[in-house]
Amino acid sequence: MKRDFVSISDIDRVKFLEIIRDACILKKEKEKAMDSSPLKGKVLAMLFEKPSLRTRFTFEAGIYELGGLGIYFAPADISIGKRESVEDIAKNLSRWASGIMARTFAHSTVTGLAENSSIPVINGLSDLEHPCQILADFQTIYEKKGKLEDVKLAFIGDGNNVCNSMLLASGLMGMDFRVAHPKGYEPNKDIIKKAKELASASGGSITITNNPREAADGVDVIYTDVWASMGFKDEAQERRKAFASFQVNKEITFCADNDYIFMHCLPAIRGEEVSAEVIDGPHSVVFDEAENRLHAQKALMLKLMRGKQK
Repeated sequence: MKRDFVSISDIDRVKFLEIIRDACILKKEKEKAMDSSPLKGKVLAMLFEKPSLRTRFTFEAGIYELGGLGIYFAPADISIGKRESVEDIAKNLSRWASGIMARTFAHSTVTGLAENSSIPVINGLSDLEHPCQILADFQTIYEKKGKLEDVKLAFIGDGNNVCNSMLLASGLMGMDFRVAHPKGYEPNKDIIKKAKELASASGGSITITNNPREAADGVDVIYTDVWASMGFKDEAQERRKAFASFQVNKEITFCADNDYIFMHCLPAIRGEEVSAEVIDGPHSVVFDEAENRLHAQKALMLKLMRGKQK
């Protein structure tokens, strides 16, 4: 039976940790993995509706390093759902490729691909979730803090797709996760509910607040993202006003643990969601985090695309 990675909810705690640990091994043994070519002959179809630096490069380089081939489709190449239906695209690619990675506007596009394909589908980003980013994020936390369980993590800013996936992963892994957002910019309500259920089972906790200092109090990790993601650029001016007191700056970081790390999925706008002195300061791990997109996604592709799936 084929497996997909459309949402963090598609994997359990054990598999999540397996991917993180495998990613760490692949990072240390890069040349060994390249020499063995575990995905030799495998082809990943990469469908993009949105521009990308990290997602495109890390998937394309990642499958190449594993011995396979990534084929990039720009937005105009397919015009998903316009020139051809999602269902027909999934059925065609299932005859040619070994896996599909889709970076889309609507989450329904990714779920539609998964429902109609016979090969694994990976969510490279949708309006609801960004699960591959969270794999890299949690690999970074694991490397820097030596654990995931009981880590105190604050997400300060927009309750967007990154925040949604982080809620689910934090609940799954037993973390103390706090979200601080302006009123009207909260995470998805169904995802909050699911995350709290997961946290109840794992021993973690989920806190939703409108107070960034409360969220940052004593945390091990502070995380933020741009205030106006792709698809919300027309709201940029309005959002700057709403988020003005949610900038991650020295004042906010003074609330955190002395050994905190700062994370951001990038791209960042210095002087908006984060001050330059924080993102370029000694606690920032944003480029370690970006590097780990490569290793975490390699581990994920191996999990989904190598050999017969059980």
